[in-house]
Amino acid sequence: MEHPFDQRIDLQALTTAVAAIRSEVGTVIVGQHQAIDLLLTALLADGHVLIEGVPGVAKTLTAKLLAKTLSVQFSRIQFTPDMMPADVLGTSVFSQKTGEFAYRPGPIFANIVLIDEINRAPAKTQAALFEVMEERQVTNDGTTYPLPPPFMVLATQNPIEQEGTYRLPEAQLDRFLFKVVVDYPDADEEVAILRGHHQRRHLTDALGAINAVLTAEQLAGLRDKVSEVHVEENLFTYIAQIIRGTRDNKSLYLGASPRAAVALLNASKALATLRGRDFVTPEDIQELAAPVLRHRIQLTPEREMEGATPDGVVAQLIQKVEVPR
Repeated sequence: MEHPFDQRIDLQALTTAVAAIRSEVGTVIVGQHQAIDLLLTALLADGHVLIEGVPGVAKTLTAKLLAKTLSVQFSRIQFTPDMMPADVLGTSVFSQKTGEFAYRPGPIFANIVLIDEINRAPAKTQAALFEVMEERQVTNDGTTYPLPPPFMVLATQNPIEQEGTYRLPEAQLDRFLFKVVVDYPDADEEVAILRGHHQRRHLTDALGAINAVLTAEQLAGLRDKVSEVHVEENLFTYIAQIIRGTRDNKSLYLGASPRAAVALLNASKALATLRGRDFVTPEDIQELAAPVLRHRIQLTPEREMEGATPDGVVAQLIQKVEVPR
């Protein structure tokens, strides 16, 4: 694809900030470069992230480290089967002084919210997240309370543990920009993890040494840069064709929504800036198609029994759609 224009957006501040965040996170986390890149992309695109992986692959630690690189308010919520919506959103409490009920905000009122084991809470509590994730506000007793920006939910879940877990509603999954899958480290990375653990006396000391890189105001400025990224007309068509291709695919009984198309566009613009460009390429879209779509589409039971995966279906779909040049 030809790009006759010169670099129109000054991305120096963004590039410097991203490098600093990577450096801070890298002092504790070994590897996981793709997962960290996706978290940074979501941060720039103002999106929520679902992080999936087996126990012990540092899902929670990675989310906490990202939060610590921002000088914003951080909150952690451990989801459990007995958790109620008020435990997350807050509730009205009677005041003896005033003789009236006053709203006491819950732990969701923070800038970066880490929800650990999100699939452990029942449907009623999951539904309580719908409004706050989509509209960045909480309504209690008829009064709406907006959350101060930035607001980002990082949620972890374990894919293999079934006891005491609940399937997340499709409407909630659709509100996550990405589903990031964290795999086991390779052999060299595992050795590096052991070496780092041996040399470091306490993890809490390492976490305490993480420096904040960005303020809320600086992050807002970087997001403004992302919104200015150039997208050629034929790339809108390309994204639409990929999304529409999920809806008439014989391997799927649930395709992607228009929200998925917007998510893929916004994420591609953020990834372009992460790569030092002020324009989106088809490769950006292809790279992000699986993280954007894997939790939004559902395989037919027959294809699932045959061993098909959402990522495999997305890869086949991308092969079929003509790439704009």
